Amino acid sequence: MDLIEWKDFEKILMVTGTITRIEDFPQARKPAYQIWVDFGNYGERKTSAQLVRLYQKEDLLGKQIVGIINFPEKQIGPFRSQFLLTGFETEEGVVITTVERPVPNGTKIS
Repeated sequence: MDLIEWKDFEKILMVTGTITRIEDFPQARKPAYQIWVDFGNYGERKTSAQLVRLYQKEDLLGKQIVGIINFPEKQIGPFRSQFLLTGFETEEGVVITTVERPVPNGTKIS
């Protein structure tokens, strides 16, 4: 494991956002959703996430998540991903990172 400096961590813009829209992503190589999230002052951004094994679309809508929003955009087939939705790989599928209680969208992790 490589250690990082505090200044490296400060470069990561990891903030809360609320899922506002979800669509199936049939063109994805692995089953995935297209997800739109409101990040408050940072605006709405979209991503693709392989969450279909553990989550139904209706379970995700309105959920507050944690995203990294300062990675470069990434082309995923016909879709352009604008942030990384954080989560944890398990044998059952990806478990998304959420907050324990609501905070304003766009709040940075500390």
